[in-house]
Amino acid sequence: MNGLYDLHTHTTMSDGELLPIELVRRLSVLGYEIVAIADHVDCTNVGQVIATTTCLKQSASRYGIRLLSGVEITHVPPEEIAELAGYAKEKGADIVVVHGESPVEPVAPGTNHAACSCVDVDLLAHPGFITPEDARLAAKNRIALEITSRNGHNRTNGYVTVTAREAGCMMVVNSDAHAPCDLLTREAKMAVARGAGLTEEESRRSTSLNIVSDLLGG
Repeated sequence: MNGLYDLHTHTTMSDGELLPIELVRRLSVLGYEIVAIADHVDCTNVGQVIATTTCLKQSASRYGIRLLSGVEITHVPPEEIAELAGYAKEKGADIVVVHGESPVEPVAPGTNHAACSCVDVDLLAHPGFITPEDARLAAKNRIALEITSRNGHNRTNGYVTVTAREAGCMMVVNSDAHAPCDLLTREAKMAVARGAGLTEEESRRSTSLNIVSDLLGG
């Protein structure tokens, strides 16, 4: 599977600059085959974001994109993450991302642990200085840890790589795109992986479409 994926992108439904269909079109031109729109959500907008993205799937397919309807649970109290993740899946979310404890935002302590403990979470985004214990929980629950190109969030990529490797976690490489300039070419995506300390083999595996099948089961 030689195409590209991005499991963490944003649109005008939250703080992104692009309409959903423009994001899809731009990524299709860059050679992407699987794209998740995972706009920021809490309990006030989760259903709307899922429904809006779902209605775009046919249009995306005309551009050769398998569009995943996703959400990024963001700054929600850790005690509420499991319930909201389950609700998102009930409403039809294909992928549930949790905004991890990035070093550049005031994410509530315990967010990483709540995400890694939840079977309805698929991906922990920019998890910062995630503990080895939480990384092992993520591996047990088949939750991927993100290697990100997003400025600021990417400061701990090297730490995430080492911790994920030791825990046996899946690693995925995403843009966390908010604007056209954030979208990654194939070469840029590989550079993010290698710059984070992944080996050549790990970089190929973590940027392959196969990792999406492993993560989401097909």
